[in-house]
Amino acid sequence: MRRVRVAITIAGSDSGGGAGIEADLKTFAALGVHGTVAITSVTAQNTYSVTAVHDLPPEFVYEQVRVVAEDMGIDAGKTGMLSNAGIIGAVAKAVRDFGFPLVVDPVMVAKSGAPLLREDAVEALVRDLLPLAKVVTPNAPEAERLTGVKVADVEGAKLAARRLVEELGCEAAVVKGGHLGGDRSVDVLYWRGEYRLLEGPRVSGCTHGTGCAFSAAIAAELAKGSSVPEAVRVAKELVTLAIRYGARVGRGHCPVNPTAWLELSARRYEALSSVERAVGLLLGSAGRLLPYAPEVGINVVMALPPPYASGVEDVAGVEGRIVRAGGTLRAAGPVRFGASSHLARLVLALMELAPGVRAAVNVRFDEGLVRRAEELGLRVAFVDRAREPPEVRAVEGATMRWIAQEAFRACGGAPDLIYDRGDVGKEPMIRVLGRDAVDAVGKLLSLLPG
Repeated sequence: MRRVRVAITIAGSDSGGGAGIEADLKTFAALGVHGTVAITSVTAQNTYSVTAVHDLPPEFVYEQVRVVAEDMGIDAGKTGMLSNAGIIGAVAKAVRDFGFPLVVDPVMVAKSGAPLLREDAVEALVRDLLPLAKVVTPNAPEAERLTGVKVADVEGAKLAARRLVEELGCEAAVVKGGHLGGDRSVDVLYWRGEYRLLEGPRVSGCTHGTGCAFSAAIAAELAKGSSVPEAVRVAKELVTLAIRYGARVGRGHCPVNPTAWLELSARRYEALSSVERAVGLLLGSAGRLLPYAPEVGINVVMALPPPYASGVEDVAGVEGRIVRAGGTLRAAGPVRFGASSHLARLVLALMELAPGVRAAVNVRFDEGLVRRAEELGLRVAFVDRAREPPEVRAVEGATMRWIAQEAFRACGGAPDLIYDRGDVGKEPMIRVLGRDAVDAVGKLLSLLPG
């Protein structure tokens, strides 16, 4: 039985939880390796400042690495804040003694601008640690400081990466493109005499801890046996998600969210599974449901939760809807994301007002169903489609947002059921809402006779 892979972060602690060992451990966990730590410094910091730093004795930093290595083994490690030359020397000794591949993130300055590496320690970093690095991951200013090369564009990044390898002794170098500007973020990897450019969209979001998460992801992948290019590719993807779906906390640079790598996949599975179970419930009640099937068909949808839902591609539904077929109902296609337009837009609009409303199912309008919903104490909202403003009708997709706003206003909060009596070219419709697809369908089935 293959043992769990072990990675170690040798770095400082961020009391705000956004960078340092806190970001590293989240990243290790997201990528499926067991995370261990050797704390170099304890900082008092938040999203906008570092107010105090306490360095641990170099021999204590070494001892933390030693006890982990002798008990569990270390498949890969990474460094972050090393603070002073004594700590750098202790880390270099530990790497030589225990022989694990090391990713060096040459942390020099915090996101807030506070220095995290003393000037006299830069020489020790270059002399003692870079020659031991399997991968070094500087941003543009750090690459300039280490190599003396001006890094203002990709060509400068290439030259700096090559110098880090061929002159300073690293096995591979990634000069990150976060500071270079442009619509695309381009990281330059130099490894075994070849350049590789890793491009990705320049996403807006939370950036505190990006370098920590990036280097930790490379270490995690190396611990699992990935090649350097593959490890860097995965790290790029993870950090892009971590920035886009960062934790919007604090008053400064909000922290990245490495666990988005896991959570996004889990949430997608949750939505698909809920819709598939809801479809089974609908088809299992086809006899009771058939009289209420609208001409456009029935659909049931469920959106990813905030902050992951931003468009119809983040809403799962039934491809082609659920339609009449030979005196019964059948699903015209599979459940997939992006399969719905109108119902998906309604849910997305409602989520802006009430994040807990993530699902909906539609049937044709029927007075009896509305009356039954009111008897059961559900929150029922009527929307008059004839009152839809012309400027709303003129914008593709704006109708569902208007319906959501009107329904929310009518109920004074999130409704359970929205109905309308149609309009010219618009079929009268009921839409039942829920926290998930099964919940929405359960409410609908409770309204049906029999």
